[in-house]
Amino acid sequence: MGDASRRSRAAESAGAEDDMAGKAVKTSEQLDERWARVAARLRAELGEDVFSSWFARMAPESLDGGAIHLSVPTRFLKNWIRSHYHDRLLALWQQEVKGVTRLELSIRGRTQAVARPAADAGAQAASGTVLAPDCNEEAAIGHHPLAGEGERTIGSPLDPRYNFESFVVGSSNSLAHAAACQVAALDGDRPGFNILYLHSAVGLGKSHLLQATAWEARRRRQPERIIYLTAERFMYRFVAALKSHSALAFKDQLRGIDMLLIDDMQFLQGKSTQQEFCHTLNALMESGRQVVVAADRPPAELESLDDRMRSRLSGGLVVDIRPLGRSLRLAILKSKLENARRRLPELHVQNQVLEYVADQVNGNGRELEGAFTRIVAHNQLTRAEITIEMAERAIRDLVRSVEPKRVRIEHIQKVVAKHFNISRQDIVSSRRNRSIVRPRQISMYLAKTLTDRSFPEIGRRFGGRDHTTVLHAVRKIDTLMREDRSFAEEVELLKRLVEE
Repeated sequence: MGDASRRSRAAESAGAEDDMAGKAVKTSEQLDERWARVAARLRAELGEDVFSSWFARMAPESLDGGAIHLSVPTRFLKNWIRSHYHDRLLALWQQEVKGVTRLELSIRGRTQAVARPAADAGAQAASGTVLAPDCNEEAAIGHHPLAGEGERTIGSPLDPRYNFESFVVGSSNSLAHAAACQVAALDGDRPGFNILYLHSAVGLGKSHLLQATAWEARRRRQPERIIYLTAERFMYRFVAALKSHSALAFKDQLRGIDMLLIDDMQFLQGKSTQQEFCHTLNALMESGRQVVVAADRPPAELESLDDRMRSRLSGGLVVDIRPLGRSLRLAILKSKLENARRRLPELHVQNQVLEYVADQVNGNGRELEGAFTRIVAHNQLTRAEITIEMAERAIRDLVRSVEPKRVRIEHIQKVVAKHFNISRQDIVSSRRNRSIVRPRQISMYLAKTLTDRSFPEIGRRFGGRDHTTVLHAVRKIDTLMREDRSFAEEVELLKRLVEE
């Protein structure tokens, strides 16, 4: 009897919460008002550019039984928002409407009208991102029907902010920018490379350049023959085509295009998917088509790919986008300030503040954008003057969380080899001379302490050695450093040389 009573009270309590959520919002006008307030908080937290890219086309549909139902026009937007912003969206709705416990996202039909105050055209125009209310992936990347598929596009959506005009060029990315411009402007004559391979750490502009190349190439040629894909979407589309027995149509469409751009190549997984990509790559190259690839490391370091694909990618023009120098960081901040003033004419940021941010946030472009967004948000929400002291408070935790520069195993091997006057080939060889073994062990030790690679991964980069060999080397060097102070100082010197 007691259990039944408790269950009854719990049911009544849940019903009361749901009823409270339902009573709080009785009409679509009230729902729109709540969404406008949620959207305003999102704008303040994320910045106008991010909001316009991901939330401007979102609309509230209903509040039912404690669940807020929101809709977006494309599956890509739904998946992205669910993966990156679901928890924050739910928290904001819970602050706005008491009793909300769930957030549901759905895809609107193509003919469904959208007219919500939070996603008005004025906000989109102010941010430089002007899209029709019913703009979907087909409008963004071209129409490519696939038999048996609910989604009708092969490619991934392009962000209108990522164009050559908004890309800030500096010494660290000038070669990559020049190569991308040449590929994009191609009109009859071919460059001396079928494959352009861009690689860098996160947030240094790879995706920006890839999408800028796609936008410019689509402007000059038939848009439907320029396909931009993330590796994740390539895998998804290939698997979906296999399930729907439309794999041949998928292959024919990919191999009949003029340019294929693949982003985040390091995420391409699965033997059959890799084989299909390699076949597509070969077919495009043999017919003189252009391929542009971006990844977070050079082809030789993509351990998840087979040797044939790594070799094929290495045969193209491989360009490393290096970390942002201070002058480039400052130029990026000035560009962001210029864009922000288009929607906030009264915004004033002294050059000393921008220089302070450029000095403190020495990571990647995303960190710079996050720092700038925070400073502007503090100014707009509190009306506090933007000074160096205010900027320091706004970005304090961001400065502390800046990640160190990514170190490559190949670079470690080169530094150690030069120090001991041997070749890098000696370090990865099978030679057992003492003059080779000790530098090899030091290289393995540094690879383990300065990178996030596993023992098996490190072993493969040192001539295909077993992970136990790497483990032994790490323990050996660690012991020697504790026992021999001069040896420890030598290893610390090598560590500083690697990190420079």
